[in-house]
Amino acid sequence: MTERKTDPIRPTDDAARSLARGLIAQARFAALGVIDPDTHAPMVTRIALVPGLDGAPLTLISGLSAHTAALAANPACSLLIAEPGGKGDPLTHARLTLQARAEPADKGALRAHYLSLYPKAQLYYDFEDFTLIRFAPRAGFLNGGFGKAYRLSPGDLLV
Repeated sequence: MTERKTDPIRPTDDAARSLARGLIAQARFAALGVIDPDTHAPMVTRIALVPGLDGAPLTLISGLSAHTAALAANPACSLLIAEPGGKGDPLTHARLTLQARAEPADKGALRAHYLSLYPKAQLYYDFEDFTLIRFAPRAGFLNGGFGKAYRLSPGDLLV
């Protein structure tokens, strides 16, 4: 007799949507995964992050950084959003992986919004080599803690 395997992914519900949106709204840092255009190898870096007006994550990146060149060559990327939790096993804390496409955002129009959420960026926001990037979600993978895995669509993530 063949044993049936249970799908570990739960049906997406309002609680999962709320948790994922909350992680994006509260996060001020994320791990950004890109493909290095020279070596074609994956590369991960840490970036500053704020939620955009529609809930899509935004970051301010320098033209001098390696991930900027990688995103220019291939805007497909991944973000791991997980603020450090309290005590205990970090694998029990909620985290969200986004598959996204990096696209330019209107740096002038979003200046007040970005700086209201990340005031330290006031020091370099207006530097000419910095670009504001919006991460348009393509898919989300939420781990809400042990045994709480969900797949999310862009509609589940944006407000």
